[in-house]
Amino acid sequence: LALSSLSNTLGGGNSGRWWGIINVASSTNLLTDSKNVQLVLDPSLQLLSRKQRKLIRQNPGILHSVSSGGGTAIKECKWQFRNRRWNCPTSQGPNIFGKIVNRGEATAFIFAITSAGVTHSVARSCSEGSIESCTCDYRRRGPGGPDWHWGGCSDNIDFGRLFGRGGGDSSEKGRDLRFLMRGGNNEAGRMTGGAEMRQECKCHGMSGSCTVRTCWMRLPTFRAGGDVLKDRFDGASRVIYGNKGSNRASRVELHHLEPENPAHKPPSPHDLGGVEKSPNFCTYSGKTGGAGTAGRFCNSSSPGGGGCELLCCGRGYRTRGGGVTERCNCTFHWCCHVSCLNCTNTQVLHECG
Repeated sequence: LALSSLSNTLGGGNSGRWWGIINVASSTNLLTDSKNVQLVLDPSLQLLSRKQRKLIRQNPGILHSVSSGGGTAIKECKWQFRNRRWNCPTSQGPNIFGKIVNRGEATAFIFAITSAGVTHSVARSCSEGSIESCTCDYRRRGPGGPDWHWGGCSDNIDFGRLFGRGGGDSSEKGRDLRFLMRGGNNEAGRMTGGAEMRQECKCHGMSGSCTVRTCWMRLPTFRAGGDVLKDRFDGASRVIYGNKGSNRASRVELHHLEPENPAHKPPSPHDLGGVEKSPNFCTYSGKTGGAGTAGRFCNSSSPGGGGCELLCCGRGYRTRGGGVTERCNCTFHWCCHVSCLNCTNTQVLHECG
């Protein structure tokens, strides 16, 4: 994953890009991680800010964690929007999400999910020992319960958030409404995982009797966080400056924002919000980089987002059938062979016109 692809989400606009990792060596942009693996910056992309360079040098091993978190976030975005007109399309160019990051309500989810992905990955990497500058969260060392005690290695969500704020937001520039919402959506993503942390335990005792347990705090699967952010996205509102605010914003002036629709509740630090209304994504648009929905597969029996009526934008759809061959009726033979039959099923597909 080229980390420059995470621009506009971790670092903000064109001035806030993260870095691109490529396999072509560049003597001027060379960085070395804790395992002496040479990671180089793509010289055609905007370079890291001085603060970001300092952060990654102070935290050996962090580059791989950020890359992994960004990739997970992209996969989750595609999953959550698989049945929507905008289905989180990506490209191989330097701006992986395309021009949509500069306009539309979908921007809110992109910012939040990417920040959440990096925070989750860094927090987990700390507990796995992959980052030299952080370790497990050992704050919970006191008394537990009658048959359990605190121990093990808790995911370090605080370090993940601190790194996200220090590195991801370090190049944010501007003091307008778009800047304020960008930082707010980033923070909403970073806050998601910690609220869902759960207790995990390991049993100790003779013959698995579990007479006592050692417990620690573990982040949930990233899918759980993606579900939370998707629900917040579906309930997001477009925001404007309130009368009590000024036309110049700062990170701490979220109370100056009001929903454009006065019937909606004011945004909280955990909510997602947008500045502009998204296009309908029905047809190709050079302004947003949207590919449209022509050729997308839809569900003819669903009235929801993946249904043919909504997904195809009223243009109708084509139906075609075909045979799908899969392995079936598999049997295990001692020892050690599995034999299967080939079963062919007819599958009907509906494709937007």
